Amino acid sequence: MADAPKPKPRNSRQPNGASSIYLGKDGRWHGRVTVGVKDDGTPDRRHVGRKTRAEVTKAVRDLEKQRDSTGVRKAGQTWTVETWLTHWVENVAAPNVSENTIDGYRVAVYHHLIPGLGAHRLEKLEPEHLERFYRKMQANGRASGTAHQAHRTVNTALNEAVRRRHLTLNPASIAKAPKVEEEEVEPYSLEEIQHLLLEAAKHRDHARWVIALALGLRQGEVLGLKWEDVDFEEGVLFVRRNRLRPRYKHGCGDKCGRKPGYCPQKINTRRETKDTKTRAGKRTIGIPEQLLKLLRRHKEEQARERAPARDLWVEKDYVFTSPTGEPLNPNTDHHRWKDLLKAAGVREGRLHDARHTAATVLLILGVPEAVVDRIMGWEPGKSARMRRRYQHLTGQVLQQTAAKVGALIWGSTPQQSPSTPGGPVQCLSQRPAPTEPDVYVACLGKRYVPFLYNDHAQAVASQWTADHPGNPAHVEKWDQPQWEQLGPGGIRAIRDRVPDRRLVHHAYAVFEASGERLNIGREERWSVVAWEFETDLYTDLPVRWHTTRRPGHEVEAHVRGTDRDAVVTAFDEACAQAVDRARNPGKHGDTDS
Repeated sequence: MADAPKPKPRNSRQPNGASSIYLGKDGRWHGRVTVGVKDDGTPDRRHVGRKTRAEVTKAVRDLEKQRDSTGVRKAGQTWTVETWLTHWVENVAAPNVSENTIDGYRVAVYHHLIPGLGAHRLEKLEPEHLERFYRKMQANGRASGTAHQAHRTVNTALNEAVRRRHLTLNPASIAKAPKVEEEEVEPYSLEEIQHLLLEAAKHRDHARWVIALALGLRQGEVLGLKWEDVDFEEGVLFVRRNRLRPRYKHGCGDKCGRKPGYCPQKINTRRETKDTKTRAGKRTIGIPEQLLKLLRRHKEEQARERAPARDLWVEKDYVFTSPTGEPLNPNTDHHRWKDLLKAAGVREGRLHDARHTAATVLLILGVPEAVVDRIMGWEPGKSARMRRRYQHLTGQVLQQTAAKVGALIWGSTPQQSPSTPGGPVQCLSQRPAPTEPDVYVACLGKRYVPFLYNDHAQAVASQWTADHPGNPAHVEKWDQPQWEQLGPGGIRAIRDRVPDRRLVHHAYAVFEASGERLNIGREERWSVVAWEFETDLYTDLPVRWHTTRRPGHEVEAHVRGTDRDAVVTAFDEACAQAVDRARNPGKHGDTDS
């Protein structure tokens, strides 16, 4: 019979990798816990020390639980928020993201996160620190969108720290992100588009603005177009690349005392273009015949510009260029858009609002969703969300829908009844276009509004006189050739229906560069009855708002809408953005880089 195994002595060693507890020569109890493997392959054993055995046993068990659940922070360099964010943005993010993305990361890191949180030890950073930081940003006048960008940036950076085991848990994933309410965009009306195109026709690069308003291309996509992307025979446009914002460094050794962008010997450190961000962004778009004619004319004019430029001309094949053939700077393009709005007498708006306008036109025309996605360059999985964001239910769309519902239920074509809180306007049904080539022009002060039907023009003139007792209106009969030659907007401006009329509430304020509100000598809130063609006063939305920099340093905030309470609420948000824009003009594109 084999001998029974002998019991192990009480002082035998634990198996490899097991935790150990022992009394040291210093009279303190010590624990060792294996939490992983070091970079060189040896066991990563962590030490804890306590006064009593019970205390060190608890500390060892806690460390084992952490190891088995979330993992233990990697040994090595002790990171602060500042050192980690700096390492992450320059060495991890910069080589792996696009130029525009890294620009946003650097602004968030160096202008907001490091000044506000940089002194914290990385493993000691708590969700509450982040939430207090976001509130402080907004209390100091930063827009909620800026605070949210800082949150997204720190969340991405700390996710990478967790992946590398410098952290066991990302506090930014627990912290409540700043709430961002997306500003409602009001697309430009047909009349506003016509005013813009009439004014654009007076300037160089007329076709650039037609492409934005008719096809909805993004700014970078338009400025990145080359002549090889325009197929005149097939009548299509190939979108392949984006123009990048240039970034400069001094070529003078930093001796000129100016910003790099203004250095006489500045050197561009960034490539001119990059491929579109997604596969859906690479697309083919049909070009209307009128736009094809404009592009042919533009190409001829560009060829004529080469002669006076001579040796200064740089041949890069871009469709829209500087007078010497260089691709247009997006910042210059932005300022030209603002100048175009002012010259055309059209309300303030972002250049990207032209894209919203193009998407809404496709909605009005009833273009199938798959075709809309293709034209706008939206990815299939995100297209429904993008349509909700970019396509706006205008008064015309709602009226068409109401007409279809009425025809289905009552079996007749309903009459058009404009919304007129300021007073009723006679209901006038739409009819076939008249055969006689006459135009009935409602003369409303200095404004001329043409109609196909005399009763439409008379109804508007009558209501205008009632609304403006000291400024009576009348109707004149013109022939179509006369209107085409002399009338603003040409034949496209002629209306076949009574325009919409609403009571619109306004709120307005102006702020100095310091953020202080100016006394503008009038009430900050008022209400007025406005017609659809009064683009500076009218809206059919419950609320819309914008901020604008005046010549100089003042910034104005203007809110309008049909819902008085919504206007009052939005006015606070508009004023907050105006203060931020007044204090930080560069962040809003109001100054050159």
